[in-house]
Amino acid sequence: MSEDKQQAIRVSVECMHLPQESKPDEHRYAFAYTITIENNSNQASQLLNRHWLITDGQGEVEEVKGPGVVGQQPRILPGQGFRYSSGAILKTPVGVMQGKYEFVTDSGHHFDVDIPQFSLAVSALVH
Repeated sequence: MSEDKQQAIRVSVECMHLPQESKPDEHRYAFAYTITIENNSNQASQLLNRHWLITDGQGEVEEVKGPGVVGQQPRILPGQGFRYSSGAILKTPVGVMQGKYEFVTDSGHHFDVDIPQFSLAVSALVH
């Protein structure tokens, strides 16, 4: 059942470099990302927890775990979605993020939804 649920919750990501927040001379590269979560199932589900692995260009990994996203644990109704923006700071101009969200359905079934790896990169470096 969890495989079906995972496919029923769709996660998409858009990200961008924030040059105004970055300080390359101090090895600080700021990125913003916007996550859209769509519930394509026939049951409401609530996002309980997040788990991120953020890897910079030198292979240094930062793990981020915690309840909800941006201070919320949204309950997403069937056919509805939830969208939020957040950010990450890297020591290098390129890196990747990946993770998972833990959900619970109204009937009490817990399941995880994988967030596929996506790139964080200073656009001038990407050809």
